[in-house]
Amino acid sequence: MATPRNPHSGDSRPLTLSVLRWYGLAFLLLGVLSAVTGFEVGHLKAVWAKLKLGELASATAAVPASQPTADAVNAEFAELTRLAPQQQAEQLLELAIRRQPASLDLIRQNADSWRGRLQNTDRLFDLVLTAMKSDDLRVRGAAIDVDLAANNLSKSPKTVAHLVNLIRKDPNERPFALWRLGALGNRGVQPKLVLTHLLAFARDPNEQTRFWAVEGLAMLGTDGAIDPLLDRFAHDPSPQIRQRAAVGIAESGMLTHQQRFAAVPDLLNFLDDDALDSDTRGWVYGALRLITGEALGNNAQAWQQWWAHHDSTKKSRSPKGVLFA
Repeated sequence: MATPRNPHSGDSRPLTLSVLRWYGLAFLLLGVLSAVTGFEVGHLKAVWAKLKLGELASATAAVPASQPTADAVNAEFAELTRLAPQQQAEQLLELAIRRQPASLDLIRQNADSWRGRLQNTDRLFDLVLTAMKSDDLRVRGAAIDVDLAANNLSKSPKTVAHLVNLIRKDPNERPFALWRLGALGNRGVQPKLVLTHLLAFARDPNEQTRFWAVEGLAMLGTDGAIDPLLDRFAHDPSPQIRQRAAVGIAESGMLTHQQRFAAVPDLLNFLDDDALDSDTRGWVYGALRLITGEALGNNAQAWQQWWAHHDSTKKSRSPKGVLFA
């Protein structure tokens, strides 16, 4: 498994890439049935027209005479509907990465119909990976939907039970199953039960299992996942897992910016812990920089002063009775 880099280094984005690449080869071996049919045209036509109009208008903004006609939009839509689901999924995910909002609606509406009809090709894997690095959580969510469909996993309690069984019985499947278990919870499938399972696996004796349970917690992205991530960051005996928890809190997975920011006081408290080793302390500073956007360096006093000012400013602007962490 590729060793993740320090999230406080200047190259923290490729860190996420390096970890997900570890299971890229397995993605390519888990393809299911080939794509064979197209979209249901009726309920998608309006959305697709909106997508193409927006895309073409953007591309021709400097040339008013080239505005697309209704016929051109319909022709573009007809072209997509003739494609197999594999190409539909790939093209729509690529459009989502390029910030075409209507593509998100199309993915959400059709991901279930793609289930069992996609293959985890190199192209699809690269698109999922790229989408999971987007700073737009809607794009990351679209990548999850496509990944679940490509692995023939329904959004149901039955799939949660299936993945938990895989985790317990098949060590080779644990990385993928733990990641997707968190992803299912994020998509609204038994999130509390998913959290319970991930908490148990996050304390497993096996280091690889704990590593991917931490990744699953980041993918779950609920409020309940924050404290367990902080706990693994501070206390797991494996430096690799502590590092991964830092990235999960600061950047990767499905936590919102507000949720990440809520972890700042705990991260600052870590800096008061004399038992913290130098690497973990460095990851704390890196996480603070990623979350806040502040460039205060590795100076605990500077961070404490910044937070005291920031926190007091928020409280002074908040309505009476509203409390901030």
